[in-house]
Amino acid sequence: MSDIIYKICPAVLWRQAEQAGEFTGASIDLADGYIHFSTAGQVRETAAKHFAGQSDLVLVAVDGEKLGPALKYEVSRGGALFPHLHASLDLGVVLWVRPLPLGEDGVHVFPELGE
Repeated sequence: MSDIIYKICPAVLWRQAEQAGEFTGASIDLADGYIHFSTAGQVRETAAKHFAGQSDLVLVAVDGEKLGPALKYEVSRGGALFPHLHASLDLGVVLWVRPLPLGEDGVHVFPELGE
């Protein structure tokens, strides 16, 4: 399993995190008490299920190994283990941030991921 995990985020929210120097989460993260992430094998389904039709998103790649014990893989959708960060995200562990545009078919177009 790759140590890279992914967060889909509205671009405006990510710009605010960059100004603040940390990401404390989107509204769903704040409500649940942890930041939701996906693995490379999960992130496309996450986009389709929770971000369908949404534009102006970014895909954030994070070095999960550097998150320490605050990162927990917990049972979620369909019994699969999803990475959840029980802390704010220090932007120093972010590997890259890329746009996540919608294709002509209305499906998000992903960059190549380390699957």
